[in-house]
Amino acid sequence: MKKANSTKLIFLVVILSLALIQSAIAQKQNFIPYALKAAEVQYKNAVKEYTDYHKFPRSTKPDGSLYTVKSSDWCSGFFSGSLWLLYDLTKDDFYKVAAKKWSVGLEKEQYNKTTHDLGFMMYISFGTGYKLIGDTNYKQIIIQSAKSLATRFHPKAGAIRSWDFGPWQYPVIIDNMMNLELLFEASRLSGIDAYKQIAIKHADHDMQNHFRKDFSSYHVVDYDSITGVAIKKQTNQGFADESAWARGQAWGLYGFTVMYRYTKDKKYLEQAEHIAAFILNHPNLPKDKVPYWDFNDPKIPDTYRDASAAAIIASALLELRKYVGKEKSTLYFKTAETILTTLSTPEYVADSGNGNFVLKHCVGNWPKGKATGEIDAAINYGDYYYLEALLRYKKAIQEHTK
Repeated sequence: MKKANSTKLIFLVVILSLALIQSAIAQKQNFIPYALKAAEVQYKNAVKEYTDYHKFPRSTKPDGSLYTVKSSDWCSGFFSGSLWLLYDLTKDDFYKVAAKKWSVGLEKEQYNKTTHDLGFMMYISFGTGYKLIGDTNYKQIIIQSAKSLATRFHPKAGAIRSWDFGPWQYPVIIDNMMNLELLFEASRLSGIDAYKQIAIKHADHDMQNHFRKDFSSYHVVDYDSITGVAIKKQTNQGFADESAWARGQAWGLYGFTVMYRYTKDKKYLEQAEHIAAFILNHPNLPKDKVPYWDFNDPKIPDTYRDASAAAIIASALLELRKYVGKEKSTLYFKTAETILTTLSTPEYVADSGNGNFVLKHCVGNWPKGKATGEIDAAINYGDYYYLEALLRYKKAIQEHTK
């Protein structure tokens, strides 16, 4: 009898434990319906209100009104990209139809050789759409965009040129890591290995020249245009040349995670883990894991947070967790969960106004902030990576509960 009672007790404990686990998971997921509802309200309003498909919503101005850009702007692809993500999240054809309409005005940019941002512009839009609907026209646009981007590669510098302006000879910014996914996908879709090799060489040179001993990164590295030797390291959007601009650290984390996805080369995985360690162990990272706009701003804590950097970090960590051991995987997942929990509150999420964007409190180009208004603002790339992180988190939860 005692044995039977003992077995029954163990059974009840197991059932209770499972129930508690399921309850905890359910509580953690509470922010997903809230966030999605807010996103749907905002983007359905945006689609109804914004009908000029050649003026792409980018951010909010200081007075709260909408700031739009031409298709050649580096942020032009994020609005349609967010619509594609909402289609993936909701399976509502409303977003698919809208995403298609907002992608048409971008098509000509596949031939643009004057910018390094074709990954942001064309892969965020057409690449995200291609994964969902398999449109063969989108496939060709991705390949042509990579062909255009490849023309900016300098063999001696071993990197893709970022800007065609400013005092630099051959500037390369950490943001450029985010354009490499376009090259890998174009290589996969076309069979042209050269695109993949350019991405690898660029990432290798970034590892060599962009990072300090603590694995924080410089924003800009200037190369000699003839020899390809790195001659200057500085910032253009951070607090100072030797500071750690938050979004720049996020770009690096995300970019090297993508590099490992495509190559399975452990040096990229190790680089991503080192960058993650720098971010997560930094004494100036708040407990809610939404970073200040620059980790070294001397005004911390009396300065702005950057919700866009937080969203990029969360999305990157939710992919990186799949490639590491259990302990780090748990850490990355919980950190991303904390970020999304923080962002998915009225403090950061808007369900009205805000230029019809979702996220508030993003920081764009700080030195030029007074001109653009992109300080403590809504910015379209913040929305994109926030929605991507929500999608990745939702899929991770579904995998766990199967």
